[in-house]
Amino acid sequence: MKKLLSIIIVGVLVLGIMGCEAKEENVVNIYTDRHYDTDQALYDQFTEKTGITVNVVKAGSDELLERLSAEGEDTEADLLVTSDVGRLYRAGERGIIKAFDSDVVESNVPENLRGAENLWTALTVRARVITYVLDKVDPGSLSTYEALTEPEWEGRVLVRSSDNIYNQSLLASFIALNGEEAAKEWAEGIVANMARTPQGNDRDQMKAIVAGEGDVAIVNTYYLGKLLHSSDEVEVEVGQKIGVFFPNQDTNGTHINISGAALTKFGKNSEAATQLLEYLTGEEAQNNYASANYEYPVNQAVEPSDFLKSFGEFKTQDIDLSLLGEYNDKAVKIFNEVGWQ
Repeated sequence: MKKLLSIIIVGVLVLGIMGCEAKEENVVNIYTDRHYDTDQALYDQFTEKTGITVNVVKAGSDELLERLSAEGEDTEADLLVTSDVGRLYRAGERGIIKAFDSDVVESNVPENLRGAENLWTALTVRARVITYVLDKVDPGSLSTYEALTEPEWEGRVLVRSSDNIYNQSLLASFIALNGEEAAKEWAEGIVANMARTPQGNDRDQMKAIVAGEGDVAIVNTYYLGKLLHSSDEVEVEVGQKIGVFFPNQDTNGTHINISGAALTKFGKNSEAATQLLEYLTGEEAQNNYASANYEYPVNQAVEPSDFLKSFGEFKTQDIDLSLLGEYNDKAVKIFNEVGWQ
């Protein structure tokens, strides 16, 4: 009788463990620095379609990378979602992410928007452009990022601080395309022409030029979408006074960056996380990113939203995006050398 009871207990324990494992496989735990309602709506839709629960932990990108490094094999995270390829590059250098294996994602996302050997994939694209005050600046006077260093733009340029990853990646792209010396000359020229000491985010730069603190601002395109679709009437009014110019169309093209995702190295539910990557890069999710969050789709079967189309078409920089991470340290060094605060 005791032997039979032991067998029954062991059997119950095994079934319990199997049940826990099954439940774990039906979950994706995400670490993300994105804070948009659009993302949560997509996760909810994914759950409705697949039955896979999506748990989200939000924090700053640096904090999440530190957390993943500290947790190691004990991490609960299955997927890292973050803005800017520079951060994904850092995660790769730390060995806290791993390659995905999915023909679906490969079909959805062009090779130039995926990391080497599929270490990460883009989810959305942003362009870093020149915005200007419509009633103050003739767009015919705009041409390239480099032209903003000319004397005519002295005291007229606004841009956020050098500790911002968007600016670091922009400068890294110039290093990749033109070399360190040319990149340093550009950074020096921008510092000389700044209308004020860098402060605030991209939206704040546009608010400042409308308020008369300068005439042009270097920003990511989707921030203008945020202004124009804000619940704050003042922000909407600012957005309505802003024009968008895609620089370097006759040379190297406009700088782009991404918001992307990667499987964590020690994630327990990589299969489910890969399913989520497939969904997020698919047509339904890509349409939602474009229409609700004003970001360019990575899936070439999906057109930009009408709002994004209103900016016009543009040529992008033709470089390996991983170089934005590889040259990040050099970019930061240059910023420090030229006094870009």
